[in-house]
Amino acid sequence: MATTAAMTLSSDLMTGALSASANSTLMKAGTTADGLDQMRMGYNKIPTGTSFDLLDATTAGIDKAAKVYICNESTDETYYVTIVIDAKTIGRLYGGDWMFIPWNQDDATHDLEVTATNGTNNITWICFHEGETLGTQDDS
Repeated sequence: MATTAAMTLSSDLMTGALSASANSTLMKAGTTADGLDQMRMGYNKIPTGTSFDLLDATTAGIDKAAKVYICNESTDETYYVTIVIDAKTIGRLYGGDWMFIPWNQDDATHDLEVTATNGTNNITWICFHEGETLGTQDDS
């Protein structure tokens, strides 16, 4: 089973239109023969001040491929969540923002943590990964 991600980016910030498209087959670590074969997904309502591990890294995930999609579906653009991996801030997702990133579980401390600010944030997430490499997810 192969999983494919596609993205199109358009902008009107310049006088001429800017457009870029990219496709990628999400592959297992170190191979081009097999695609990622597992998926975990969820929806969480995260109140202001709440911080929890959206995905827990495990030692079984070391040297395994994982890609994560996170979307803040809140309709208030002043609501946001901060995304942190291994105590390093990746960035903020404001209401309506999304991200798609590779997730490196090079040790069991690289949990993917989400902290909410300015109201209850509605978060949809999907993790595409190879094999059963993920720990339990902390539901709020």
